[in-house]
Amino acid sequence: MDNVTFDAAQAHSGPSGAPRRVLVIGGGPAAHRFTEAMQARSTPGHGRELLVLGDEDHLPYDRVALSRRLVDSEDLTLGDRALWETPGVTYRGGSRVDSVDTAGRTVTLADGETLSYDELVFATGSSATVPPIPGAEAGHVYRTIEDVDFLVAEVAHLRERLGRPANVVVVGGGLLGLEAAGGLQRLGGLATIVHSGRWLMSAQLDEGAGQALGRLIEAQGITLALGNRPTEVLTSPTGRVLGVTLTNGTQLHADLVVFSIGITPRDELARAAGLELGPRGGIEITDACGTSIPHIWAIGEVASVNGSCVGLVAPANAMAEVVADRLHGGAAVFPGIDDATKLKLSGVEVASFGDALAAAEHSLEVVYADPARGLYQKIVVTGDAKTLLGGIFVGDASPYTALRPLLGRELGAEPSAYLSAAGAEPPANTDLPDDVQLCSCNNVSVGAVRSAIRGDEHTEACTELGPLKACTRAGTQCGSCVPLVKKILETELTRAGIAVSHALCEHIALSRSELFESVRILQLTHFDEIMGRFGSGLGCDICKPVIASILATQTSGYILDGGRGAPAGHQRHIHGQHAEERHVLGRAPDRRAARSRRPSSMVIAEVAADFNLYTKITGGQRIDLFGARLEQLPDIWKILVEAGFESGQAYGKSLRTVKSCVGSTWCRFGVQDSVAMAINLELRYRGLRAPHKFKLGRLRLRRATVRRRASKDVGIIGDRPGLEPLCRR
Repeated sequence: MDNVTFDAAQAHSGPSGAPRRVLVIGGGPAAHRFTEAMQARSTPGHGRELLVLGDEDHLPYDRVALSRRLVDSEDLTLGDRALWETPGVTYRGGSRVDSVDTAGRTVTLADGETLSYDELVFATGSSATVPPIPGAEAGHVYRTIEDVDFLVAEVAHLRERLGRPANVVVVGGGLLGLEAAGGLQRLGGLATIVHSGRWLMSAQLDEGAGQALGRLIEAQGITLALGNRPTEVLTSPTGRVLGVTLTNGTQLHADLVVFSIGITPRDELARAAGLELGPRGGIEITDACGTSIPHIWAIGEVASVNGSCVGLVAPANAMAEVVADRLHGGAAVFPGIDDATKLKLSGVEVASFGDALAAAEHSLEVVYADPARGLYQKIVVTGDAKTLLGGIFVGDASPYTALRPLLGRELGAEPSAYLSAAGAEPPANTDLPDDVQLCSCNNVSVGAVRSAIRGDEHTEACTELGPLKACTRAGTQCGSCVPLVKKILETELTRAGIAVSHALCEHIALSRSELFESVRILQLTHFDEIMGRFGSGLGCDICKPVIASILATQTSGYILDGGRGAPAGHQRHIHGQHAEERHVLGRAPDRRAARSRRPSSMVIAEVAADFNLYTKITGGQRIDLFGARLEQLPDIWKILVEAGFESGQAYGKSLRTVKSCVGSTWCRFGVQDSVAMAINLELRYRGLRAPHKFKLGRLRLRRATVRRRASKDVGIIGDRPGLEPLCRR
């Protein structure tokens, strides 16, 4: 079954000699990438018409980034909007296709309009799966911009109606489920995740990684109900959600239920048109992405590869490139599914690639685990510990960038050398062979990046990161390969004798150390002075905290006085999160006794009651007060300051907390006054501005281990000389 046997003489025109029309059903990321790929290969006067029909009114947008829209209503439109203004390219939003006539090569829209095609591409994607349980119709899904916008409005509406944060149950502990729960929690809801597996992301992570991820998610105040499925959504006679019943018989109180348990390929049009489907749904495709009917192709989540559909960016992009190449007379084939992924879920780094679950016989698992810190790193190698097979990273995914290009190749060092959480410095791999895949999302090789940096007689050399990403597409999708792209750029420029820029960011051309010395020598004390002398624009999230840290280090004045407030940002002036409601976080450094006659806990209770604020204890054992109005903040802080509290630095790049045991203060086994030490440290470093927030606590050591898959032998590989003397000190 090969769908590439069309007449080469008609490659640029239809059967009647009219411009050749390529019709795309679906307006998601796959359709967008296909359009870009077609335009990249087209030449002037090609006479081809490309028409994309999307269900939604929006232009194609980044579904992977939906969680960002939960927080700030970000525009997620993919690429440059000018793409859809190119002659011969048309996007029609809100155009639902009702049927496909494969014999007559036409499609019929919902409004009755009929459109002809010469080549048809199915990019219909998938829909969110809803379990067949009683009351499921009262739940909602997390799949489109409309879904996200509804959830944002609904959480706010429920809070206003109920007078308290909404209880939200998210069904599904996969990628989208964690994103939905984290986003709804940040909106002010109280999220609970119900997941059928014994640990989160059980399809991608092993138990150790899943447990570490679970601890990090729970530390954010999200409740986990693992090893359970919902059996019923409980509703009132009016249809209002009341709760969820689980398989173990327990009931969870809920005001809102969100389903995020997987995807179902939208293959109903293909099924009705007679196309061959996969055993679990989706349109069956060949290695050329062709279907069982000539001149019809399928890409993205609706395409079934070896009996399964995959909801990942990289395979969809690869399919789009293959079809575009075939329609231009090429012979590209789909290379297979690359399921490597690196994400930041609710602020937690998670990455996996290759044989992450160590399914290969006699494979070794090199593991570093620190459950208390929520860190888990695993590298899977062959039995001789030389060839990389896969890996999993939770909490710290920095080794992913160096290891991902080495999949299937021999490592240049011992596997444990790549475990950054164990204290290792991962070996630099800027000398990778040219055929190594650097960017899996866009299938860009190391050689392609090097060629773009060097340039030739036909193309200009790309000597800056921005233009390099634009011309190679490396790092333009998920961004996980950008650090390696930057390293290769710097290495190639150095070899060519070109000076490498160490600019702090796009606004300041100096490095951090150069900026520090310049501010010190010139004795600058204001943010505006520094930007006027060394920068441009208004600054960004990179340079603002750095300038704040430099000013706080070199001056003794209050960071928000005398023009020094700009780098801290407006939110840190008022300690607020939203335009309507504010967030108050106070801290009492002396935890043995309050400075007033009233206990600290009583003051918190009185403030919460007097101002009708929602109260919670954070993962760092601080007390949050939510729901204050801007005009109430002076009165609230007056009470708190008089009781011995100070700002908990909720938004500043500064010291958050110093954790300690009770020591000799309250424990008869304590040998030193740990509480006094913690108090002294907090008072010594409070208000210190740094490039990033930081915390102090007890040092915990864990050992990295190797687990031999076959014999289960365990050996120590991660001991570091010098740690024990450090602990004794």
